[in-house]
Amino acid sequence: MDEVKVVVAHSERATLRVGDVFLKVDADQARIDVEVQAMALAPVPTPEVLWRKPPVLAIAAVPGTALGRLGEPSTASPQAWAAAGAAIRKLHDAPLPPWPGRGLDKLAADLDDECEWLVRNGVLPADLVTRNRQIAEAALRPWTPVFTHGDLQISHVFVDGDEITGIIDWSEASQGDALFDLAILTLGHEDHLGDVVSGYGTDVDLDVIRAWWSVRSLLVVRWLVEHGFDPSAPGCEVDVLRSRL
Repeated sequence: MDEVKVVVAHSERATLRVGDVFLKVDADQARIDVEVQAMALAPVPTPEVLWRKPPVLAIAAVPGTALGRLGEPSTASPQAWAAAGAAIRKLHDAPLPPWPGRGLDKLAADLDDECEWLVRNGVLPADLVTRNRQIAEAALRPWTPVFTHGDLQISHVFVDGDEITGIIDWSEASQGDALFDLAILTLGHEDHLGDVVSGYGTDVDLDVIRAWWSVRSLLVVRWLVEHGFDPSAPGCEVDVLRSRL
């Protein structure tokens, strides 16, 4: 029998790998519904769904290796990063998924709640939170919705050489801001932003991408802490916030 490897596990979900099969166990079946539907709709390489028996989803591993990891230098080539940008553009040009994403008012309210919590509990210095909340304001503007992945971390994009072989973890897919996907992919890897934008193939507002870096980092610090992850690890979310000062 193949070794069972725990990829990630916390109170909401767990992912196990057995050979070339990933078993995703999720307490929220709506999240799994979104993942399965999004992979069927997305015009980019995605994992094959092998079977589903709630609360478990079995998907095949995609070939290649992750584009990188947050907090670690990426060894992928500039061409691979550009290929990721091209794949994202293909996704964003596709028809919208039938379900909406988080609205602008909800996003702003959530951001204010998280900022207040971070300061009140002494998790981050008030000046750091205040400065990044100011930067984040540039992202809080009307946008034309596109088909977004919604959690496009570099560890969710797989490459073989300079080719994209698969994009995984679609449970946050929705209608959303195109620049949000570009920001999440390059979070903590600002040196590859130019490669991604080159592959994406159109002018983008870099200030808005940087604003989304602040939004994303402010929003996830509490979740990471409460689920046993360390946002203060070198190169991760807290360092991203500090780099904005």
